[in-house]
Amino acid sequence: MTGIADHSGRLRIRMRERSPDEPHRVSSPLELLFDLTFVVAVASITAQLAHGIATGHALDDLMPFLQVFFAIWWAWMNATWFASSFDTDDVPYRVLTMVQMAGVLVLAAGVPSAFEENDYRAITLGYLVMRIGLVAQWLRAGLEDAASRRTAVRYALGISVLQVGWFARLVLAETGVLPEPALLPVFLVLVVGELAVPRWAERTRPTSWHPHHIAERYGLFVIILLGESVLAASTGVQAASAAGAGVTGSFVTVALGGLVLLFALWWLYFLEPSGEGLAHRRDRSFLWGYGHYGIFVALAAVGAGLEVAVEGTGHSLEVSATGVGYAVALPVSVFLVLLWAVHAPIVRGPVISPPLLLGAAAVVLLLPLATELVGLAAVVATVAGVCSSLVAAGVLSPSRRRSERPADMGV
Repeated sequence: MTGIADHSGRLRIRMRERSPDEPHRVSSPLELLFDLTFVVAVASITAQLAHGIATGHALDDLMPFLQVFFAIWWAWMNATWFASSFDTDDVPYRVLTMVQMAGVLVLAAGVPSAFEENDYRAITLGYLVMRIGLVAQWLRAGLEDAASRRTAVRYALGISVLQVGWFARLVLAETGVLPEPALLPVFLVLVVGELAVPRWAERTRPTSWHPHHIAERYGLFVIILLGESVLAASTGVQAASAAGAGVTGSFVTVALGGLVLLFALWWLYFLEPSGEGLAHRRDRSFLWGYGHYGIFVALAAVGAGLEVAVEGTGHSLEVSATGVGYAVALPVSVFLVLLWAVHAPIVRGPVISPPLLLGAAAVVLLLPLATELVGLAAVVATVAGVCSSLVAAGVLSPSRRRSERPADMGV
């Protein structure tokens, strides 16, 4: 199968592995629609984290944020890699994708309860619905593609066993059999199990995912997260305006600095040739794919921090200016470190030298200490300036210029 353009929406197409060398492979309209449901879930948890930061309870909300984000990220990631290998875009495939989309929306509806009441019933139910849809996809792949049968059955079995674990965790917690202090350790054990399933399943035979398609899909999710950050910042603008604040210098500086920062983070991410790196080093794809959890979390948290920073220009908050500064600087610093760590295993030479990137991350992490002296607006603007300087360094990097020469371009 070389593409889906001539088969889209057909009643049924036999599911077989797609070629990893398929030319002009891009995200399908169904995948783009699928991503839109995750916009709702990400917006919901970002808003909850922003509220926690503004009220001085960021640490209390951090763990729910990380746990719910794992459910969102892992379900999206598994569906994305499956689609890269087996997408037929026929009617059964579309229906099962819709089932997973429904699960995302159920999960998103349960986010407020998870943060405010520690009630994870809707979160767990939505996650189970998403995973049921994926198990059905794997079972279909196993039935229709003999070459992939053992791998597909392992995926279906591993995912199913873990869903029993998630459901049991919920039931035992609701009945009081599992005490609250044990919830987090059990969660971590189940997470380890989830992460282990792909490694275990693909020992028999690796799936034929498309490297450039995967790189594009991850890039699109980065854009979704940056878009949510823009939305969060605009929410902060609305809150500042509702408080009766005029257009002050601090307001303009934070708003403009936030926009520059998000643009710089976008630019930095797409400087690295992920598609080419994955094509040449498929064996290191797990490090690259799993490491993006931290990158995605950091980008979502940046949006929450910017929302509170903009809102703080209009009225006083329950958190200190230094705390707000760290709400912006800390996730940016994490993003910069992970940007290097995630791409190092797959790219021969990073576009931006690691010492420069890690040094910038350290500077960003120290900047909030000067908040009381120079003000929050100056800190946000300086963080944006540091990231913009990294963009300039990347654009002018000798390794990037060499990669742009026609003689050095990969196939």
